[in-house]
Amino acid sequence: MTVVFLASALLIGGLLAVQASVNLQLNKAVGTPYGASTLQLAISAVLLALVAGIAGGWGALGSVGEVLAHDPWKLLGGIASPIYITSAILLFPRLGALASVGLFVTGQMFASIVLDVGGLLGVQQRSLGPGTILGAVAVLAGIVVVIRSQGGKVQSSTASRSGWIVLGLVAGAVLPVQGAVNAALRAEFDDPMATGMWSFLVATATIAVVLIALLLTGRTPRPQVAPLRAVPWWGWLGGVAAAVYVTVTFTVIPHIGAATTIALTVTGQQLASAAIDHRGWFQLPAKPVTTVRLGGLVALIAGCALVQLA
Repeated sequence: MTVVFLASALLIGGLLAVQASVNLQLNKAVGTPYGASTLQLAISAVLLALVAGIAGGWGALGSVGEVLAHDPWKLLGGIASPIYITSAILLFPRLGALASVGLFVTGQMFASIVLDVGGLLGVQQRSLGPGTILGAVAVLAGIVVVIRSQGGKVQSSTASRSGWIVLGLVAGAVLPVQGAVNAALRAEFDDPMATGMWSFLVATATIAVVLIALLLTGRTPRPQVAPLRAVPWWGWLGGVAAAVYVTVTFTVIPHIGAATTIALTVTGQQLASAAIDHRGWFQLPAKPVTTVRLGGLVALIAGCALVQLA
């Protein structure tokens, strides 16, 4: 049975890369990344609400008032999802799947180290050992190789290129913060499905508010509905992938541990993104995985394993 849990963690990591790729189809149809993110997160929220209802988890939401009164920060983990999803929609066409996911992973790893060493947001404090330092260096070296291998294809402007890179790092960094906050909320709700549903409800509300604000200030186009009929069937899988990822993560962690789960999901995420780039799947431009990029990918995977398992 342990093999099943290990394989599940690897596969759901690949779903994150698929999610980011297929969401580009919604973005093309809707005409604004903020509208596409709102739609995708709403789909995830509805799916998890259905699962929570079937599993009898809605009753856990009765604790929201108590949590709000004592620890309101525990209710805000969902804010990270729209940051990650919108960033992926913006970055994948510009940087490619492998480079974008590499940045996400780098931000994720360094944020995890900060949370662990500082013992922040309820995370158990862990000392900064040699394995963690070596893993961090390997991750940093790997992403530098991957980004440099893109050459001038990423952005002609150095300033613009730097901005996209920073966005990728920030988008990755919010994921472990979200995980820590949701873990704290799960302890209050005592129900993983209710926790996931609440997280996506907050995420949907957050990006919807951002979308409305941008529409009122004229900073994003009005979302289009009619073109959605032309979206291929796989273009709707982003919300499903997100819901499955959350559900399986909560199921797998108690059996194989958080560190192993994160290491495997990150590995699956990078391998899937490399395949998507190399083959040009989901109507993305093909970016062949050269020997140099493969070396950077190996360094990223090795570094992630060292950081999480040290």
